[in-house]
Amino acid sequence: MTVYNDASGTDGALRRSLGVSRRSFLSTCTAAAAGAIAAPVLAAPPAFAQPAPHEGHGQGHGHGNGQALVPAAKRGIILYTVRDATGRDPLSTGLPSGFREVFKELARYGYKQVEFAGYGQHANAPGGGNLETVEGAKLLRSWLDEYGLRAQGNHGFIPGSWPLSQSDLDQFKRHLEIANILGMDHMGTGGDPTGSAYRADWDVAADKWNALGQIARREGIKLYTHNHDAAYGFLLDGGPLDAQGRPTRSSGIRKLEYFLGVTDPKTVWLEMDIFWAHVAQYKFHTYTAHDGSQQENTFDPAALVRCHNKRYPLFHAKDGVLNTTSGDGYDMVPFGTGAIDYRTFFRRVGAANYRNPMVEQDNAPSSTDLAQSLKHARTGYDNLAALRK
Repeated sequence: MTVYNDASGTDGALRRSLGVSRRSFLSTCTAAAAGAIAAPVLAAPPAFAQPAPHEGHGQGHGHGNGQALVPAAKRGIILYTVRDATGRDPLSTGLPSGFREVFKELARYGYKQVEFAGYGQHANAPGGGNLETVEGAKLLRSWLDEYGLRAQGNHGFIPGSWPLSQSDLDQFKRHLEIANILGMDHMGTGGDPTGSAYRADWDVAADKWNALGQIARREGIKLYTHNHDAAYGFLLDGGPLDAQGRPTRSSGIRKLEYFLGVTDPKTVWLEMDIFWAHVAQYKFHTYTAHDGSQQENTFDPAALVRCHNKRYPLFHAKDGVLNTTSGDGYDMVPFGTGAIDYRTFFRRVGAANYRNPMVEQDNAPSSTDLAQSLKHARTGYDNLAALRK
């Protein structure tokens, strides 16, 4: 078991806690999810989920008439969606610019939560360009409080070293301190634990995330990894070996499902990007089994969340329109204007008072319409708020 240098003196206990035969099992739930899962999120052909005809966005996105699916206090946005606005020179335009004015605008739309994507803004904005400091965090917190917003997470620093270097460990702890000043329950990253398809590399990633999660837990923070489509591809864990001695075939277990089975549910958490999970549903539905046969396994994002219920406190609520000419199967659009059936998804995963969905749109900023990202943020809020049971 890998050891890191933690001045707290608790590394021995940490090593013991990580040594509990984590490679010897996968949870029953993970094993079930790895098989041919029951109906996908949307009733559809296996490789590509289609929206139910009565729930298309053009007809109100199936909003319904009952209780809100996302409680008002849980409606959030990741600031990456409006990164052009936080990074804009306030001296160059009358549009909201910098964190403080963007917070004010988002609160005006109705948002109650934000997820950071770093702490940088334009140098001419109040507080200056770099707020990734204790003093900067205190300033950000004062603005959040001023506009009734809560910070719920951050796509920030995850150490690149393993075993952890002292400088990486120190920086990680600084980010935990900033997270606590901001009042976050969660801190995470926008990348996968590893880009590998091989089980051995996911085992190493599990070692690292278990260790980091323990450090975060001691500071009262839930550490999470945010995943795109690749993490839901199939793990290479058997069959003939290639020239480098690596497995070439799969048991049908998806990479992230395996990671869930070999990490500690008390210290490692996840944020599902629902758009990219649907891209994975489109892309990764067949695999070559250990015996060489071709097998079908349609990914069901909501079923994975239900299997690992409490491990998914965060979502990215991102939408897309169908495009079968695209390698991803979808083109990204403002939340609530695409084909992903969020009413069904949120109804299936439940626990509305526990989940924290963050509206996101990677392509919201525009060089021709400088107000576009904020317009799309408002559209996203309105459509998130309109979802009903």
